[in-house]
Amino acid sequence: MALKLPGESMLLTKVLTALAMPLGIGVILILGGLFALLGRWPVAGGGLISAGLLWVWLWATPAFSDWVRGSLERDYPPVALASLPNADAIVVLGGAIAGVVSPRLFPDLSDAADRVWHAARVYHAGKAPLLVVSGGRLPWRDEEAPEALAMLAFLEDLGVPRDRVLLESRSGTTRGNALETRKLLQQRGIGRVLLVTSALHMRRAVAAFRAMGIDVVPVATDHEVVVRASTTPLEYIPDAGALAGGSRAFKEYLGFLVYWLRGWSLPRER
Repeated sequence: MALKLPGESMLLTKVLTALAMPLGIGVILILGGLFALLGRWPVAGGGLISAGLLWVWLWATPAFSDWVRGSLERDYPPVALASLPNADAIVVLGGAIAGVVSPRLFPDLSDAADRVWHAARVYHAGKAPLLVVSGGRLPWRDEEAPEALAMLAFLEDLGVPRDRVLLESRSGTTRGNALETRKLLQQRGIGRVLLVTSALHMRRAVAAFRAMGIDVVPVATDHEVVVRASTTPLEYIPDAGALAGGSRAFKEYLGFLVYWLRGWSLPRER
């Protein structure tokens, strides 16, 4: 049964997720502290404000951001194309390309567009005869075409024939990717697939697809954390990019927890 969330429910989920992110929690703590100060509870107010500032500082610190992202990525290191097994299809997940909407004339590539680029590499390496692109659009953004169409355009530019690409354009979540992709795979009798997504996202994606009974081989890309020969004091100074990266990792852990609690995931094979 396909997951069908009303637009309002999905919007509420997005809002609650944003509030649960490190910045959202920090703002809530600071606002709580300000209200406590107004209520003449200086100790509680000062404590909440300090906690909020320290919480945001922690997640905005490059050293901590790299550590938490690395805790997700290290289980899915890059794999040489020659070492990948053959499969029936390659599945690449959305969240990487924004569609054509005014004033754009072409799809807009995000940092995660490595997913689509790497899927094309795997296809050209002859690892599977078909490519499945999985990505819809948010219900409140009717002006944009489904992401799957933007991914298709990029793949064609990368030399992948149109008749080798299957479109899954209904999903808006990782669980939705798995549910809707399973339909396409079952219709065509496709068994094993190479699952391409960002290394940071792979743990949740593999668990969600495995819960759907899909035989997946993880093919991670878009690795964010790199090995550096030395560190500097800058690694401990708050940075907006580090906060964004740490927040992505926080979201993955939170999402994995929700999927596990709702029975939407299966553990990783050892």
